[in-house]
Amino acid sequence: MALEDLKLSMILTLGFIFGLTTLAFVFILDLMGLASPIAALILALIFNVGQWLISPYLVELFYHVRELPYSEAPHVHMALEEVVSRSGLREKPKLMIAEVPYPNAFAYGSPLTGHKIAVTRGLLNTLNRDEIAGVLGHEVGHIVHRDVQLMTFVSVLPAFFYIIGRMFLYSGGGRDRDRGGAIALGALSIFLYFILSLANLHLSRIREYYADYHSVKTAPNPSIGAARLMSALAKIVGYTGRLKLQGAQLHVAGFKELFIADPDSAVQDMEALEGYEAAKRIAQSKVTTADKLMELFSTHPNIVERLRRLEELGKLQAL
Repeated sequence: MALEDLKLSMILTLGFIFGLTTLAFVFILDLMGLASPIAALILALIFNVGQWLISPYLVELFYHVRELPYSEAPHVHMALEEVVSRSGLREKPKLMIAEVPYPNAFAYGSPLTGHKIAVTRGLLNTLNRDEIAGVLGHEVGHIVHRDVQLMTFVSVLPAFFYIIGRMFLYSGGGRDRDRGGAIALGALSIFLYFILSLANLHLSRIREYYADYHSVKTAPNPSIGAARLMSALAKIVGYTGRLKLQGAQLHVAGFKELFIADPDSAVQDMEALEGYEAAKRIAQSKVTTADKLMELFSTHPNIVERLRRLEELGKLQAL
């Protein structure tokens, strides 16, 4: 998928999400007669902004995140400084460490906290310096593209319709006619929740491709950038998959869309050992119809398709 195709897909997906949400608000609130659509949208926006402002504190509490001192991992700080210098950011995001055993990384932040990038203890113990630089390039890409703000804004919309749906389905109405209308509104809201959730997942997968592109583009050499990120992803998937097979509880629910790779699908993605050669073997695998259907319900792209596009991107950028 070329960068122009990614941009078009992003615009169309956002247009679908916001257009459907606006129409749904107008329709449901008009039937309810409770408030104007503008008032509802303002309330939703206030709730969304509040969630965005406090979410960094929740993430840090959930994953035991603290600031990573320069003296503890100078090679990680230097790798981040190199990526930032190639990305055009005015200042270096604060580097954090999450004390969890599986390898991963994520970008997050708000106006109250500033931009932050967290690497896990498992990532530092699993990847080499070049692979860490590839992962950091991906996470800096999320900051450059303002993905944290974007995904925070759209994530509350499905939840809003889910709450409305449950309220109508369980409360109903006093008369049979009122109850029938309430059930119909509840069912419609749950349907909108499902459609918007799928659209959000699609948007999340697009932003992962975008961040991969940034990691390759900001590497000293595109082919090196693609190779190191492919190797990092293969190692992350392989190590996480083995942890899950051993019965480890990863505790990722609620924030997994932040990660560079989805821990929940690690076992299914673990199709080879670690390293760049393994990543190339994975990229040559066939993507089945079942894989494509499973991807519809994932926050991250199919690992085979993702590695394949990374390999193609490295070749194209090198031309």
